[in-house]
Amino acid sequence: MRTFLLALFLTCLAAPLAWAQTAIGFGGVAHDASQQIEVTSDSLRVDQTSGNAVFIGDVIIIQGDLRMAAGEVTVIYGTGDTQEVQQVLAMGGVLLTRGDDAAEGEQAEYSVADGTVIMSGNVLVTQGRTTIAGDRLNIDLTTGNGTVEGRVRTILQPDGQ
Repeated sequence: MRTFLLALFLTCLAAPLAWAQTAIGFGGVAHDASQQIEVTSDSLRVDQTSGNAVFIGDVIIIQGDLRMAAGEVTVIYGTGDTQEVQQVLAMGGVLLTRGDDAAEGEQAEYSVADGTVIMSGNVLVTQGRTTIAGDRLNIDLTTGNGTVEGRVRTILQPDGQ
C-alpha cells in the first residue's frame, strides 16, 4: 500500500510538467526553405516605405511540401538588393500542412531563414489519429521536431482501438 501511494504521489507531481509541454514530430523529412514561395490571395497591398507585402483574403502560401492558409499574410523582406523573404506572418484562422500532418491556430510566424514556425492561439495539431491541442506550437521544419506548450491536451489511444 505504501508503494502504491508513493507511486501515485510521484505521478501527481510529474503531471503538471507533462501538461506544460509535449514534443511532436511534424512533416517527417527536412524542408527546403530555399524553394520559391508561391502566394495567392484576393488582394495585395504593398507598403512602399518598408517594401513589405500584405496579402488579404483566402491567402494560400506554398513552398515545396509546406502549405499555409490564412485570412491575412504579411511578407517581410530583407534589406539590400536581394530582397529575400525573411518572415511570413499569418493571422486569421491559420492552417499549416506538411505531408499528412496539420496544425491550426489563430496566428503563425514562419521564419524562412531559420526554417521555423511559431503558431499560437488555440493550436490544434493533427497527426494521423492523434490530436494535440495547446496554446503554442514551435516547429523546426528542418528536423521536423516540434513542441506544443501551454496546457497541452491530447487523447492517447491504445493499439487496436
